[in-house]
Amino acid sequence: MSEDNQLIARQDDAGVARLTLNQPRSINALSEAMLQALQSMLDDIAKDRTVRVVILSGAGDHFCAGHNLKEMTAAREQGDGGFDYFQALFATCSRMMQTIVELPQPVIAEVSGIATAAGCQLVATCDLAVAAEDARFATSGVTIGLFCSTPMVALTRNLSRKHAMEMLLLGEFISAPRAAEMGLVNRVVPLADLSRETMDLARRIADRSPAAIKIGKTAFYEQAQMSLSEAYAYAGQAMAENMMARDAEAGIGAFISKSPMPDWTGE
Repeated sequence: MSEDNQLIARQDDAGVARLTLNQPRSINALSEAMLQALQSMLDDIAKDRTVRVVILSGAGDHFCAGHNLKEMTAAREQGDGGFDYFQALFATCSRMMQTIVELPQPVIAEVSGIATAAGCQLVATCDLAVAAEDARFATSGVTIGLFCSTPMVALTRNLSRKHAMEMLLLGEFISAPRAAEMGLVNRVVPLADLSRETMDLARRIADRSPAAIKIGKTAFYEQAQMSLSEAYAYAGQAMAENMMARDAEAGIGAFISKSPMPDWTGE
């Protein structure tokens, strides 16, 4: 399956949906239209049982330059100086980022070139990230007088406080190896191998039970916001529910009998 428009290209391959931000001339900036298109596709994928993993990449040499600053500056002509527009824009972006976290399927960022400001936020929001050796990351808003407050939300949920503050206060680019050291990306690979390595990771996840993956991803983010005792109680409930799934019954049965793993039903 392949679906293309001016903003997003979608390609489906054996349970893996690749979404490509398709505005290389603007370094795949998150314009209003881009945010809306990405939200729409994510909403569709959330209901699509044939999709087990999502890859998010950028067309051209770079991943994403963040918000469209020209579009934002034009809003200053409005009567309130653009305040209502800015609030609505950041709310739209935040909703899209939360949709990635809440999506039943894991989302993998495939990053080459730059990922800056909301583009870096997008990487941090994804469940996993694979970066090319040439990739660079920054929350650069502070260098132009605009602190990256919404990207901060994703950063502080991925990095240590000191590392997050370093990126936010300096606004300077860090290399892919440094991003891996800090926990922003999972692995760094040669640019020539980026798509293949990301797809290999996606396919290995797609081979797992989608029922288990959905329960596990949801539980991962939910328990992270709880106290230790609440997290254990919640996780215990999640595992009990997972045990009731047909996939778990079939998989455990196959393991005990030393039989091949079953074809997962997602139920």
